[in-house]
Amino acid sequence: LTHSLTLSLSLSLSLSLSLSLSLCLINGGVAGLIGVTCVFPIDLAKTRLQNQQNGCRLYTSMSDCLMKTIRSEGYFGMYRGAAVNLTLVTPEKAIKLAANDFFRFHLSKDGQKLTLAREMLAGCGAGTCQVIVTTPMEMLKIQLQDAGRIAAQRKLMPQAVTPGGPVELKSPTAMQLTRQLLKEKGIAGLYKGLGATLLRDVPFSVIYFPLFANLNNLGKRGADGPAPFYVSFISGCIAGSTAAVAVNPVDVIKTRLQSLTRGSQEDTYSGVIDCIRKILRHEGPTAFLKGAYCRALVIAPLFGIAQVVYFLGVGEYILSYLPKRNN
Repeated sequence: LTHSLTLSLSLSLSLSLSLSLSLCLINGGVAGLIGVTCVFPIDLAKTRLQNQQNGCRLYTSMSDCLMKTIRSEGYFGMYRGAAVNLTLVTPEKAIKLAANDFFRFHLSKDGQKLTLAREMLAGCGAGTCQVIVTTPMEMLKIQLQDAGRIAAQRKLMPQAVTPGGPVELKSPTAMQLTRQLLKEKGIAGLYKGLGATLLRDVPFSVIYFPLFANLNNLGKRGADGPAPFYVSFISGCIAGSTAAVAVNPVDVIKTRLQSLTRGSQEDTYSGVIDCIRKILRHEGPTAFLKGAYCRALVIAPLFGIAQVVYFLGVGEYILSYLPKRNN
């Protein structure tokens, strides 16, 4: 009887975890696909603004970057690298949401409300887990997004731009980049900038998840009732933009470290400390805020949409609908 009960509980727990992961995959996937499609051009502008250095400035602002991109590369030029994001955003968001739920569950005592310190610890765990997918996704995306800027520099200053890494500038695809990096550097090639990614994503999650949870609780209907969807959306936007701006200096460092190709007049970096020193010496402390408003504009709706999808239970609806179709 004891063995049978243990087996039953084990199967029940396994089924629960499987269902939870499925929901996170669906919710994360739907939210990611909608969010990335809406805000990807702004993310492209952010990458190009962060990567340009003094003496090689092509863009003066986000709008200037987008207009020049459309003129030189066409409308779809704004979506360079979007395929990588659309492919990997589902597991990334699923890992982030599932890990946060997992850590919150195990850090709570008998279902009681988590303290702020425990909420931050759960966010730290979620941020640490997600870099498994985030680092190679960002690595590939940055090369594709920045290729247009490098090509524009080559046209303006043919002698000033040289390949600074193992990847050619001739319109590389994500698969070509992946094969070349794996061939020349192994799996480590895809995880270049892992340390900087951790330094960005862990503090981001430490700020985001507790801030969202507390803002969302303010709009709840009663003690146990859920918050309306618009409260979840606004809470996600506020928490996302706040966390994005707070970690923007590390995002600039990560973007610079992961860029394989740069102009001959642009600095190269051997690591995080070297990058910080050279940016401070040649561009000043304000360079760490490059693209901050772009990043806030990207992250705010992205996480607002994610939380609305999550709290509306889109995954639950899809899972309940699929068996009906099969029957």
